[in-house]
Formats: sequence, structure tokens, C-alpha cells
Amino acid sequence: MPQDLNYLKETPSQTAGPYVHIGLAPGAAGFDIYRQELGWDIAGPNAKGERIRIEGCVIDGMGSPIKDVLLEAWQANADGIYAHPEHEGQVEDGFRGWGRVITDFETGEWGFDTIKPGPVKTPDGKVMAPHISLWIVARGINVGLQTRLYFEDEVEANAVDPVINLIEWERRRQTLIAKKTERDGKAVYRFDVKLQGQDETVFFDI
Repeated sequence: MPQDLNYLKETPSQTAGPYVHIGLAPGAAGFDIYRQELGWDIAGPNAKGERIRIEGCVIDGMGSPIKDVLLEAWQANADGIYAHPEHEGQVEDGFRGWGRVITDFETGEWGFDTIKPGPVKTPDGKVMAPHISLWIVARGINVGLQTRLYFEDEVEANAVDPVINLIEWERRRQTLIAKKTERDGKAVYRFDVKLQGQDETVFFDI
């Protein structure tokens, strides 16, 4: 006899650690089992656009960097087009638009090289500012956290972005903005993710 759904209990959740790197980024955990680590090459050698670097830390509620974080990044190419079967032939050969990185076990720093994405059109014709979506998991996080990284130097595009404008307070909006610096002639964007406390990063429920 089928069970009454009103009496079914919620399935227990479980955090991603402590073995998340062995399964999702084994090379970093000392296991040489893949010819190439899955997800490290985001843009590929043929992608057009500005080559940039993204760097940051994931910081806990006490202000300390978390050192066992895994982040997945998803972005469009310089023309604002995602690598998807529906867009076959519209993105450069080798452009994946998706990557996976982990934090340094000693410092908690993470980073990846890619190209700066272009504005993306929504299905209803609105235009989103250039951004990179990030998904974050770590020991102690029961449900993966979803956020976005926007670029400090895209002031006009950010001002009309339909997602940023869902956030009421300007101070909260600023938690999604990566700060630009330069190193060896290359743009470097700093994006620290704060899990709790003052200036906690905005996370999206999707």
C-alpha cells in the first residue's frame, strides 16, 4: 500500500566534506587518476575577448578563510552566449564556459583564468550585465550556495542589470561586485565570498 505523503520524513542532508576533493578534484588531493582535471579549462585557447583572472577567498562568520572549498563557475563567452547544444556553432571551439576550482589548502585562496564574458540576454529580452555564476560547497555547508560575480568596471551595465536590481540595499549589491586590479598587464578581479556576518555575500535561492 502506498505511504501517505503526509507521514514521510525529509531525507537527511549531508555536507560536502571532508572528502569532497577526492571525488571532485582528485589531483589536488594527491590522486593522479585523470589525464586532465575536469573543469579547469574554462575558456579554451580559441576564445576571443579579454583574458582575465579571478581570485578570492571564502570567509566564514569569524572572518577566517575556509580552506576546503570547491567552487564551480559558469559563464557566457565574450558575445554573451553560453556553451549549450542549442547554441552549437555560436561559441568558439574549446570554449566550455564552465570550470571547477578549489581553494589552496594552506591559504584558502582560489583563482582561475578565463575571458571576460559579454552581456547576456534573458528569454524576455532583458540584458544582464557581464557576470560569472558561482556555486560553492564545503565542509559545513549543507546546501550548495549560488551567487554571482559582477565586474567593477561595468558600471552602466550593472546599474540596469535585472538581477542586481532585485536587491533592495546598495550595500548588499556591492557584495556581488569584483574589484579590479592589474598584474603583469592583465586584469585581475578580486571577489571574496563572505558566508556570514557584516557584508555577507548575497546568495540566490534557485
